[in-house]
Amino acid sequence: MLSENDSRSIRKRRLMRLFRFLRYSRSNCFRPSSDMYRASVAPSFYAMPKPPKIPQSVLVVIHTPALDVLLIERADHPGFWQSVTGSKDQLEEPLVETAVREVAEETGIVVGGAVVPQSALFDWQYSIEYEIYPEFRYRYAEGVIHNTEHWFSVQVPEQLEVTLAPREHTAFLWLPYEEAASRCFSSSNADAILQLPRRLGARRAAGPAAEPRR
Repeated sequence: MLSENDSRSIRKRRLMRLFRFLRYSRSNCFRPSSDMYRASVAPSFYAMPKPPKIPQSVLVVIHTPALDVLLIERADHPGFWQSVTGSKDQLEEPLVETAVREVAEETGIVVGGAVVPQSALFDWQYSIEYEIYPEFRYRYAEGVIHNTEHWFSVQVPEQLEVTLAPREHTAFLWLPYEEAASRCFSSSNADAILQLPRRLGARRAAGPAAEPRR
């Protein structure tokens, strides 16, 4: 269960994301139509056009010490299971911050909170470039067809209860890492999960030296 401080941290991150979007909208002379204000409290974030996604993203494999791995099911593609993924909100956003933010927004797990310390986040210092699926290219600026994905992992103490963002994901599973890899719709996501034992072993062998932040 999330602590009150962790819950406040998640709400703050989501509000900051909304404020960044509204700032973008004003700078691009966006004027919402009246039908966007039918909600009784405030205009829906999801009713507004979003700025193009930045083709720099993270993939975060969340796992327990026993190498049970968390998978979440996409709302827009039932049956598509994956790890936490997400793009930078701004070009200057450090990748570590992107990873922490996406984990909180998609699962409710707060890295740096009471349950999961900041040291649980492991930057693999590794990235891949892939061609964006045609059905997702509308989210990016015109002509963008490739994305660079940077890999991270987060170790949690046990199979935690997860709070999903329902517009993005509808279910979650904890599975042994090899079974989790076999359930992923993305071959690169599966590869990342299968690399988990080797990556963690190399980290332990390297000792407690601080990893460079990106």
